[in-house]
Amino acid sequence: MKLKFLMASLSLFAASTAAQADTRLLVNCFFGSGHQVCTNVVPAWIEEVERVTEGRVTARILPKSVAPPPEQLNAVEKGLVDVAVQFNGLIQNRIQGPAVAMQPFVGTYDAEKMSVALWDTNRAYFPDEFETVHLLSQFVISPGRLYSQTNTPINSIEELAARKIWVLPGPLAEIAKRLKAGVVSTPAVQSNEIISRGVVDGFLGVDADALRSFQLMPYAQSNTKFEVPIYTTSFSMFISKDTWAELSPEDQDAIMEVSGAALAAKFGAAWDESSAAAEAMYEEEEIEVIEADPAFEAELIEASAFITEKWLKDAAAAGIDAQGALDFYKGQLSK
Repeated sequence: MKLKFLMASLSLFAASTAAQADTRLLVNCFFGSGHQVCTNVVPAWIEEVERVTEGRVTARILPKSVAPPPEQLNAVEKGLVDVAVQFNGLIQNRIQGPAVAMQPFVGTYDAEKMSVALWDTNRAYFPDEFETVHLLSQFVISPGRLYSQTNTPINSIEELAARKIWVLPGPLAEIAKRLKAGVVSTPAVQSNEIISRGVVDGFLGVDADALRSFQLMPYAQSNTKFEVPIYTTSFSMFISKDTWAELSPEDQDAIMEVSGAALAAKFGAAWDESSAAAEAMYEEEEIEVIEADPAFEAELIEASAFITEKWLKDAAAAGIDAQGALDFYKGQLSK
């Protein structure tokens, strides 16, 4: 009888210990419930995490974001959620490295390639920059584009300067202001209310995917396409440092195997696919694609050089070999 009681007690203890060892992650997705990040990429990552940890780590995406886009990092630091994705442009006062992929006329039209290149650059040049969270991956989305809302395409510095134009906040807004354009700058999620009301007659910074997602196609008459994209944006995905520390080293290694470059590639590929689908709608929506005049592109490259010059100084001040990181990133893209 005593033996049976002892065995039963041990079984209960083992079950209790196993239950305590299991971790359930709360994942925040600010992109919106219908966006590919929330419906495709992150759910697929969760399935992989659960598979490689044999169910010891599970996760669920919250039905509504617990914080606005600028506050994703803060939400994880405060313990509101375990995992989140942050637009790196909104935390450049704290994090400099991933802006290497946000320099004007540096990227390509291949988001998957840029995403893997950014992660490789991170591992080589700024792997420990996030101090308050554990970095899971970084990625780059499809390039921002230039659109005209009138019958006249924007294909010269003079034409751009003559416009009142909605511009994505950050480097693009700084460039447009320096060129004397009339600038209205809001977060991308608020672009429709400005553009649809006719406040501006052009817009710069949304990619083809966002053009469709934010219902901007009816207001675009032409897209000026540069040989090298004028601008790309990067994001970081991270997990609470405390939550990460609770996981066994084996589960940490397993999760990073399906995160890092592998997850970066999936984020980028999802954007490539969505962007291609949106561009396929241009003809039906009567959006003309105009190849940028080489002289216009050259002048824009010169006019935007101050952005990269400032980043090189800021990143170097943060202890990063900024020029080395930029050269490495470009080299990865040229392969």
